Amino acid sequence: MGLEQRIAERSEELAGKWALLILGTYPPETQAVWKANLEPFSNPVGHAIRTAAAELIPLLLAWNDADAVAQALGRIVKIRAVQDFAPSQALSFVFLFKKLLRQEFQKELSAQGALAELLAFETRVDNLAVIAFDLYVAARDQVQRMRVEEVKRAHVNIVRRANLMRSDVAAPKAE
Repeated sequence: MGLEQRIAERSEELAGKWALLILGTYPPETQAVWKANLEPFSNPVGHAIRTAAAELIPLLLAWNDADAVAQALGRIVKIRAVQDFAPSQALSFVFLFKKLLRQEFQKELSAQGALAELLAFETRVDNLAVIAFDLYVAARDQVQRMRVEEVKRAHVNIVRRANLMRSDVAAPKAE
């Protein structure tokens, strides 16, 4: 049985472990809440991470739909782009999947002399990181544009209020 078949058989389990590794990158208090709460409405971040991880593994196995990969990956990247992470920390979750694959399959594949299969599959994970980087940059650009627009709106409102106050305060000249 090849690596891809093994991953496919354990896809749900691996997705859960990967999601826990991703959630492990957050502060301990946040981890405790997000790991324990599985409800999508009270824990949208945890739910999005779990869902995206579960979608990404079959997409990585098929590796034939770049748009679907980008869409699933984008859900995690957009969350992490607005949080207080350095870019390297924000995108480290991709490489956590590589770590998980090595933990789960390296000894077995090494014993069978099939380690090259793992290394070949890891190339897909590396490509996933490149896609994640592009998505992260686009998300950060969007956040910055939104911040600039908000400052502009606030400035316009301040000027408008100042002009209204000036017209209220101005008294007619006495003759």
